[in-house]
This record gives sequence, structure tokens and C-alpha cells, in this order.
Amino acid sequence: MNTDHKKIARTPEDAHLQAPRKSIFFVFWHDFKKNTTAVAGMLIFLVFFVIAVTGVILTIGTDPVLDPSLIRLQEKLRPPLSQPLVEDLSPDEIPKMGIYVLGTDELGRDVFARMLQGAWVSLTVGFVAVGISVIIGIILGGWAGYYGNHKITLGHVLGVVSIVLGTVWLFRNQPFAGILFFSAGVLLAGYIRKARKKFMGISSRKNLLFFPVLSMDALVTGLIDIMLCFPSFFLILTVVAILPSSIYNIMIIIGLTSWMGTARFVRAEFLALREMDFITASRALGMSDRRIIFLHMIPNAVAPVLVSATIGIATAILTEAGLSFLGFGVPPPHATWGNILSNGKNFLFDAPWLTFVPGIAILIVVLAFNLFGEGLRDALNPKLRERL
Repeated sequence: MNTDHKKIARTPEDAHLQAPRKSIFFVFWHDFKKNTTAVAGMLIFLVFFVIAVTGVILTIGTDPVLDPSLIRLQEKLRPPLSQPLVEDLSPDEIPKMGIYVLGTDELGRDVFARMLQGAWVSLTVGFVAVGISVIIGIILGGWAGYYGNHKITLGHVLGVVSIVLGTVWLFRNQPFAGILFFSAGVLLAGYIRKARKKFMGISSRKNLLFFPVLSMDALVTGLIDIMLCFPSFFLILTVVAILPSSIYNIMIIIGLTSWMGTARFVRAEFLALREMDFITASRALGMSDRRIIFLHMIPNAVAPVLVSATIGIATAILTEAGLSFLGFGVPPPHATWGNILSNGKNFLFDAPWLTFVPGIAILIVVLAFNLFGEGLRDALNPKLRERL
């Protein structure tokens, strides 16, 4: 009998002969490495990370290996790869490598050491600012996407207004009014939380505190639209001009003004996920909202967040450089690529390396993050790749 066209039934013993299932990371890497520009961006990012970590090790402390703040007026505006004039320098002023790799600035400071210190500042500002924006975006976007149909009542509004007024009075050194308003807001919030079920089926006319004002989704999307109406950079400039100059203030301000994109991505993903069958099954099994959100919703919505965060790091680095260039960024003695660029604009023809070196570094790093983010988007989007 000819059995060439017959199907051969698989037995349990043949299970090991089947091709192994490919992990999610394997599928992602298989698609990601096809994008050569994205791989190049990732490699540049890794090199930048290593340089930044090396820079903080070499430039930190009271007696650093490379001192970015050491002034040598007799060696000012020396070109790159120039030899130091040893006869005019004390032993502790001679560069450790015996050469000015990237030249010196108008005060004779080693540009290479300052670029190393600036790399760590840019990396820190980028990651911390994006971390703040991602946390805010996930909270507000998830809130709008999962609880979007829930109504915000008049009691919620009064409670929040009371707490805000109490906080303002406390900062204005009027503790009695501040504590009074703040306590009233907290008590009102606690009352609404406990009495929600009691008044669930009662008309809002019988208890005005439960009168619906707007939905949570409308609140969050309205807040996003309001934030997007303001030019972010000028909003940051205004806040930085009011607050004292500090690297921590720069991180917080950039983070607080750049969460809108992440929130919109997370909201869209949550709106799609909450209607899927596995979420309905999880509710039917009695899982709490917290477990559904953290075990099912967030892991499935993290892909666009990673892309947004990667591109956001480039934006944060560029924003910090722009603020430092205008004199509103990280204050001295910290060196950043922005203030190196700002100091070099006065010597564009006498010492062009003071402008070209930080400018090219910013260009390469920002471009690398953008290419890396675009590659992540293409590899993580199931609509843009073939499922294996």
C-alpha cells in the first residue's frame, strides 16, 4: 500500500521531535536585528552608557583622575591633540594622559574631562526625567483607560480643592487655615469612599456629594489636551526661571512636562485590552482590579511605553542641552554638553572645537536614541512583523 500521502499520527514519544517554541525575546531580537540602523543606534547607546559611567568614575571626588574644573589660564584655547607646555605648569596641572585630547576652553580647562562629566549629567537627566514621565503617564493613562467610565462626583472635586487650598496655605506659612482645609479634604475623601456603596442606588439629588461632574476619562484627556496646548520648552523655561537652578529641578520639571505621550499610549492600549476575552475571564474568576491591571494589562501595554521612553530620553537630553545653552540648565561647577556649547559660541572662529565637539556629540546621541526607538517600535508592533 502506498503511504506517501498518508498522515502519520504523532505519539507522545514523538513530542520531543517537534520544533521548540521560540521565546518572545527570540522573536523580538530576530526582527530587531534586521533593522541595521536600529542596531547601530543601540550600539551607540551602549557606547554612550559606558563612556558616561567611565566619566563619572574618572571625574568624581576631591582628587579626580581627570579634573574638569581645573583652570590653566596659560593653556587656554589649546587645539585638540596638542601637547601641554610642561614648563609653565605645576605637576598637578599636567593632564594625566599627557595631551589635550579635545583641547582646552577659554579658562584652560580640559574639554575631554568636561565632556566626560557632561555625558553622565546628560544620561542622568535623560533617564530620571523619562522615569518620572513614564510613571505619571502609566498611572494617568491606565486610570483613564481602565476606569474611564467611572464618574467623578462633586464630593471628589470639593475634596481635591480643599486639599490643594490647604497645601497652599501651609506653604504660605498660615498653618491654622492650611491644616483646617487639608483635614477637611481628607475627611471628605474618606467619607465618600466609605459611603459610596451606601448611596450607590440613591439618586444624586438626595446627596449632592455624589452628583456626577465628569468621567475619569474626560478628566485625564482634558488634562492631556491642556498640557499639549502649552509649548513645553517655554513652559520649562518659565518654571526653571522661577525655581533655583539645580540638576534635580531640571529632572523633575522635564519629567512633569513630558508625560502626555506615554499617557495617551497607555490609555489607548488599556481601552483595547479591557474588552478582550482574557480580561473578561479574569473578572469572571473573581480577580481584583489591581491584579488584573498589574498581571495582565500593564505587561501587555508596555511595548509602546518602551518606545516612547526611548525616544523621550533623546528629547530630555536635547531639552537639557537647550536649557544649559541658554543659561537656565545645570549650574556650575557641573559641566554639561549644553553649557560647553554655550561657552564656545563666543570663540566660534578662534576655537571652533568648543562648538563642534559638544554639538556633534549631542547630534550623534540623540540620533542614536531615535533610531533605537524606531527599531523597538517596528519589532514590538505585531502588525509590522510576521508572527512565527
